[in-house]
Amino acid sequence: MTIRTSRAAYVALLVLTAIGYLWGLSRNGFANEYYAAAVQAGSISWKAWFFAAFDAPGFITVDKTPGAMWVMGLSARAFGFSSWSMLLPQALMGVATVAVLYASVRRWFGARAALLAGVIMAVTPVAVLMFRFNNPDALLVLLLTSAAYAVTRAISSEQHPARWMMLAGALVGFAFLTKMTQAFLVLPALALAYLLAGRKSVRVRVRDTALAGIAMVVGGGWWIAIVELMPASARPYIGGSRTNSIVELALGYNGLSRLSGSAARSGPSAEATGLQRLLDPEYAGQILWLLPVALISAVALVSLERRSRAFVVLWAGWLVVTGAVFVLMDGTVHSYYLIALAPPIAALSGPGLVLLWSRRDHPIARSALSGAALLTAGISFGLLSRASAGVLPYTVLIVGVLAAGLLLVNPSHRRFRVLIAGLLVATALTGPLTYSIQTIGVRKGGTMPTAGPDVSSGGGRSGALISGTATSQVPAELVALLEDGASGYTWAAAAVSAHTAAPLELAAGRPVIAIGGFNGTNPAPTLTAFQQLVAKNQIRYFIDGTSFPNAITTWVKATFEPTTVGGATVYDLTALV
Repeated sequence: MTIRTSRAAYVALLVLTAIGYLWGLSRNGFANEYYAAAVQAGSISWKAWFFAAFDAPGFITVDKTPGAMWVMGLSARAFGFSSWSMLLPQALMGVATVAVLYASVRRWFGARAALLAGVIMAVTPVAVLMFRFNNPDALLVLLLTSAAYAVTRAISSEQHPARWMMLAGALVGFAFLTKMTQAFLVLPALALAYLLAGRKSVRVRVRDTALAGIAMVVGGGWWIAIVELMPASARPYIGGSRTNSIVELALGYNGLSRLSGSAARSGPSAEATGLQRLLDPEYAGQILWLLPVALISAVALVSLERRSRAFVVLWAGWLVVTGAVFVLMDGTVHSYYLIALAPPIAALSGPGLVLLWSRRDHPIARSALSGAALLTAGISFGLLSRASAGVLPYTVLIVGVLAAGLLLVNPSHRRFRVLIAGLLVATALTGPLTYSIQTIGVRKGGTMPTAGPDVSSGGGRSGALISGTATSQVPAELVALLEDGASGYTWAAAAVSAHTAAPLELAAGRPVIAIGGFNGTNPAPTLTAFQQLVAKNQIRYFIDGTSFPNAITTWVKATFEPTTVGGATVYDLTALV
């Protein structure tokens, strides 16, 4: 591949990725309304933006650190808050992730392997989903992929490896500010790759790794320190925590409890652990397509290319550690978490397949490539059959078997080899591309979105308790009440849980207190604090949209007169019984 051809192919890859990720972007509406409400609040209030508060006055935060909300909030401020302005940076992060992954692979194996890796990353279904969604995972993956690139540069650098390692540490630190402790799962792979393969002495490599650790602490710790040192009265309550502590949120709800199961489980197969989880219909279609290819590629790269061992340590270490945590975790788990496996699968598969193809005259390499084709064809057949894809599963299976058979014969004629290469590419990409095209063409929303067709009873459905998933379905009478009747009040309304509050806040464009945070279980506000807010005329209405009773709901029902507005039970907090 000439330099001009490789550049043209690279540009085409990024352009096509951008088209795919941006196509019909507003179709997903506000996607995850919980985070969308925080973006809306941040577009109104800088305080809400800084803390990632759910509401503009800043009563309670969302249950994540604010990195992703910062980016989406700035976009909403620049272009005005809308579905498109909120999701635009997410799509661009996807394009940037493909570009960074390409650059990382190219430094080791050249343009052809990098191009294939980039294509695999771009069409991975869960990546297509999350780069068109407003969850924090898009920024997390971009930052971690960029950190891996920085380590790659540190390994090859003669003059400034410490700078690259510190950049890697800072990127992981900011990834912590995006999705907390999940960012740290890549640390063993990043550190070990540089310690084993850096060009400087062992002492210098250890020093550089320590400097990277310091940069990580600074990059992720400055915001944590500000929040912890600030008086609780001067900031929002930390949503998701039991003690109003960001440290507790990071180490507990978003940390060890995700592994141990001490947090409430969710997801249709949260009870299943181990490799069985990856075989679940909801999870498998997100990422499983080329996972065996990535593992075969890792073995091939280590066996056939000595210079690639640090590369394998870096990317296979990321894949194994993150994958093991995912399949073994016993707490809250969602299928879209699997996007964290997309970069290492793509990074390993691209060069591995190119290497095996280049060595196809060797029986072992040819057999490995043939086996990879059969495994991929079998996986695609199973997943596409579950998705009721007509004759496509059989077509992919036939193509894969044909490719494997021709490989074993290994014809020498150039036209046959071009045909085999085309069959291999079709076998590898048809399944994930089919799921990805479906993901782009269909609205995805709610708190548990899945890529591709809905193959489980719980996939992709919102937890909203008022009229389904779309804010447009909030009754017009209720929207008008909040818009017109809340003038002079800090919050137009209060409702138990963000599931109920988020659609109201987004539809009316007015602040709504999410009592108890995301699922209504956080101890904020207390009954006394709520009564004080009502006494000060800071909240106009209470919307009863939950089946989870608490002390506040009981007090409101005993104290104020209910009315029905648009099918919802509303209590005017200025009208006593």
